Amino acid sequence: MPSRQLSLSPVQETLLLTLYARALDSTAPNPILGDPLAAAVADRIAEDTGYDFAKLKLKPSLVAGTALRAGKLDHVIHQFITTHPDAVVVDLGCGLDTRLARCAPPAGVGWYDVDFPEVTDLRRRYLPDDRSHLVATDVTEPHWARALPHDRPAMIVADGLLPFLPGDSFQTMIRQLTARLPTGELALNGYTRFAAWAMKYHPTIKALGIDAAQGFDDPHEPEHWNAGLTLVAEQLLTRAPEVAAFPQPVRALTRLMARSTAMSRQGTRILHYRF
Repeated sequence: MPSRQLSLSPVQETLLLTLYARALDSTAPNPILGDPLAAAVADRIAEDTGYDFAKLKLKPSLVAGTALRAGKLDHVIHQFITTHPDAVVVDLGCGLDTRLARCAPPAGVGWYDVDFPEVTDLRRRYLPDDRSHLVATDVTEPHWARALPHDRPAMIVADGLLPFLPGDSFQTMIRQLTARLPTGELALNGYTRFAAWAMKYHPTIKALGIDAAQGFDDPHEPEHWNAGLTLVAEQLLTRAPEVAAFPQPVRALTRLMARSTAMSRQGTRILHYRF
């Protein structure tokens, strides 16, 4: 019998969506990310709480896209911590992502997982790791960045966070972070305005009652946020070699989108900046 209950807001509940997507990918015949720890965590949550992950009804396109973007962000982080073995990694809106385990940073790296208190409590329960510094906060609140070291190069990652923050709060948060941290990089999965707007009509997001609407079209736009950002790269994931592992017909549709840069930007893209 389930012994615990999950008390999460609709926005917080999206962490279960992405966790389950990575879990499903890990059990696929040709996994893209291959994260068996995600599957183990999802199984424990279902056993402990009775949460029905099947109700999320994740489509193959969402599973493949979630796994691919996670892997690409992992790669950016790995490159950074290889060059800066004394770095700080700041995972914004970390949810129950097992990124720390996947990236396996060297001992000198300080890893900070940032999310709501309710979420960091879940991480303590299901992903205990003494290497992770948990920062329990609403990222739109001011001054929480004071919990971060200010004398080390930093890698900031935001996976799936942008469209769920109200107004210009994402830009404000990035300005505060780059003012606090001396130098580093930012990597996020970017949404165009249309893609962010369309998210609220995705069946799973709609069922959770989330009104997602934040995004930007031009990858150079963050360079005008007064955060000291310079674009390093824009990766259009419709053109990633890993698309070959997508199930059909998702693979064929993704390759069709890849022919157009404008269409590819409506899908998943990884944006990489330096500050």
